[in-house]
Amino acid sequence: MGKQIVDILIPVSAEAASWLRDDVARRKAGAILSALVGQGRFRGGGGDPLSALLDEIGRKAMEEGLTDQDIDAELAAYNAERRV
Repeated sequence: MGKQIVDILIPVSAEAASWLRDDVARRKAGAILSALVGQGRFRGGGGDPLSALLDEIGRKAMEEGLTDQDIDAELAAYNAERRV
């Protein structure tokens, strides 16, 4: 039997709320959160699994040689594409 799926109410920015109006986007966001919290390494420690994941991503990016400037440039390019 699969895992039970439930709807919840969480506070998000207006921009995120706009994106989450789409059913597919909501399912994707839910799947990401479910997978994140479902990872055993985040259980029981009382830590914040999202912060831990972001820290891990940052560490891996630095190990690969990415700099803060590289990341800022990528974010700027992404945001410019979305404005078009």
